[in-house]
Amino acid sequence: MTQPAELVERVITALERLAELGETIADEWTYVHDLETVWSARLRAVAAAWTATQAAATAPSAPLGELEAALDELVAEAGRISDPHRAIDWLSTVPQVALVALGEAAW
Repeated sequence: MTQPAELVERVITALERLAELGETIADEWTYVHDLETVWSARLRAVAAAWTATQAAATAPSAPLGELEAALDELVAEAGRISDPHRAIDWLSTVPQVALVALGEAAW
């Protein structure tokens, strides 16, 4: 069975792709990489905390199979983005949706 840390890495790979697309807007380069850096770190911290504790209270809110399907669909939707401006918007959207799916606050 896939673990949340593996699922998070799929989401981070999608973020990296969105950042590559977004960085084609020269004026947004710093913003794009700040988003990628902060959200990747947050997602990895959540995955690490969950893995470290393995406690039921910190487990993802959905069964892992459902969580995997939801995050795979999120990654697929992000993969359909071809407009750099939309990619920049999704650099915030994708991690927040993933965090909610993982039962975490999206701040």
